[in-house]
Amino acid sequence: MELTSLSSIKQLSAMFGFDFSKSLGQNFLMDSEVLDKISKAASGTKGVLEIGPGFGVLTKVLSRDFEKVVSVEIDKSLLKVLEYTLEECKNVKIINNDFMKLNLRELLDKEFQGEKISIAANLPYYITTPIITRLIEGRYNLENIVVMVQKEVAQRFCAKPGTKDYGAISVLCNFYTVPEVVCTVPASRFYPAPKVDSAVVCMKVSDKPNTDVYDEKLFFKIVKSAFAQRRKTLLNCLANGFSKDKSFFEKILKEAGIEPSIRGEKLGIDEFSSITNTLYKYINNK
Repeated sequence: MELTSLSSIKQLSAMFGFDFSKSLGQNFLMDSEVLDKISKAASGTKGVLEIGPGFGVLTKVLSRDFEKVVSVEIDKSLLKVLEYTLEECKNVKIINNDFMKLNLRELLDKEFQGEKISIAANLPYYITTPIITRLIEGRYNLENIVVMVQKEVAQRFCAKPGTKDYGAISVLCNFYTVPEVVCTVPASRFYPAPKVDSAVVCMKVSDKPNTDVYDEKLFFKIVKSAFAQRRKTLLNCLANGFSKDKSFFEKILKEAGIEPSIRGEKLGIDEFSSITNTLYKYINNK
């Protein structure tokens, strides 16, 4: 059965009495070329963890290209569908659970014995950022994170300083990974068709942060504060975020070589790192 055809999707839905859930953001891809691009982008490891297999459309391609595939599916009603569509895929294991509630480190150790793996997923729009944040901040043993997300979200992941899409999530992605848009996917290539287009993003996970910083928690507190009020200057944002007098952060910013009147959206990870390290030394010298 060709799982990317609309007739097959409708046939499977009828066979198993499956109803697409809007709350779970279920939109299944009908484009074999995009599936191949996702799998290729995730290559370089023996194992791959898939989030949200749906009817197993991407899972079958991953099964062809990887030695072991572990897929996490939250929707219990899809288990019988997957048992049917993946019957010949002996290297696939389905886990029925909520990805956000899993002990992910324990799962990866158990299923992949500590080996570096890739992530592949067609993510529901409503939970994209929490999943990406968890994968990146968790510092798991990952080679690639390859995800299909809303096009606008993909642009934010890959945005550069000074652009309208640049924000705290851009800094997070560029701090730990090297993100790149692989391809865009029109809404018409899904069933049911969503209201917006999608894009595939590949994040090559770095072995260490892409800038030298003394304290990562402090770094991201600064980043969060800098983007909390985009129309305000960096000086005002940091003073508000840390509940400090402006004179305190004016001194820190000048010592870090950053103009206090600049806005946070203009700064790259190296500039945020400079602020962090200056503040860190000041705090610890006290």
